[in-house]
Amino acid sequence: MKSYTQYLTFNTKSRQELINITPQVEEAVRKSSIKEGLCLVNAMHITASCFINDDENGLRQDFNTWLERLAPYSKDKYRHNLTGEDNADAHLKRTVMGREVVVAITAGKLDFGPWEQIFYGEFDGRRPKRVLIKIIGE
Repeated sequence: MKSYTQYLTFNTKSRQELINITPQVEEAVRKSSIKEGLCLVNAMHITASCFINDDENGLRQDFNTWLERLAPYSKDKYRHNLTGEDNADAHLKRTVMGREVVVAITAGKLDFGPWEQIFYGEFDGRRPKRVLIKIIGE
C-alpha cells in the first residue's frame, strides 16, 4: 500500500469563512498516483472544520447564519472565554461541522455523489492554520 501526505495552509481575512478546497484535494490525489484507496482531509485545529456539502452561495450563507444562531460570537457569554480566550463559539461550531472527511478514490479520482464538494470551515481565523490531506491505497 502506498501513502501520500500534503498540507494546505490557510490564513483567512475574516474570523469565519467557508472555503471550497476540492480543487486542492483533487490535485493531491493526482500527485499521489493512487488509483484505488481513501483520502482523508483533516482540519488540524480545534476551531476549524472539514466537511462535505454543495457549493452553492445561498447554502454557504445559510451555514454561516445557522452556525451563528447556534453559537454566536461573544466575549462574555461562554465560560471558556474566562480563560482569556474569545473563541468558545468557534470550538462549538467546529464540533457541529466536524473534524474531517474521508472520500473514496476510484480510478484515480475522488468518488463523490452528485454536487459533493470538500470545504474548509474556519471559525476563528486571521492566523495560519493547516489542513492535512492523507491518501492511502494502490
